[in-house]
Amino acid sequence: MSGKIYGVGVGPGDPDLITLKALKVLKKADLIVYPAPEVGTSLARSIAAKHFPTGTKELVIKTPMVSERFPAFEVYDKASAKISKAVRDGKIVAVLCEGDPFFYGSFMYLFSRLKNECSIEVIPGVSSLTACSASLESPLASRNDILIILPAPLDNSELEEKIKTADSIAIIKIGRHFNRIKELLKRHGLIQNARYIERATMQTQKIIDIEKVDAKSTPYFSMILIHSREKAWL
Repeated sequence: MSGKIYGVGVGPGDPDLITLKALKVLKKADLIVYPAPEVGTSLARSIAAKHFPTGTKELVIKTPMVSERFPAFEVYDKASAKISKAVRDGKIVAVLCEGDPFFYGSFMYLFSRLKNECSIEVIPGVSSLTACSASLESPLASRNDILIILPAPLDNSELEEKIKTADSIAIIKIGRHFNRIKELLKRHGLIQNARYIERATMQTQKIIDIEKVDAKSTPYFSMILIHSREKAWL
């Protein structure tokens, strides 16, 4: 079988953050696959589109934005079948993923379905975590610091338990959970060390004082970084 799948991390938003290795894969791809919401455009495609070779075929994976696994898993099953056929036909398939494919990336669901039947290579990408850290000029950790990444949808008891164990905290997937997270940080005396950013590295990037964030418009692509010492180098 001469075909192959590449899981390509395209970075957090800035097209210039696509790696040279990812660019090489895009230039030779016969089929480019990317996720998209049921309604709206694909962020992964918008990041990488200018690097698509002329005439390359595309496959959109329309994924329902729901908490239940089964509707999305059915979508991945169908997409995997199409990708597998392309590989059997000798095609080079590039599957795009925002950020890094294995850091909360959707590519893992295709990987799990195809890893035993197709040749696959994962191309790491700049993650949202490191992009936010750089844009905020806020190093994540130093020396023996414990860094923890917490999805905002977790319930308060679990978030509080994890926060107590860490020196450095990244809270991701903020969205509609902003007010609850803000109050939690206040209760633990961490609000003064919290830095908020949304849509890091994109043209619409915003860095806002956490006390001035409009909770009604907080996007999914937002993050709060906190260090117990305020700054990692202290």
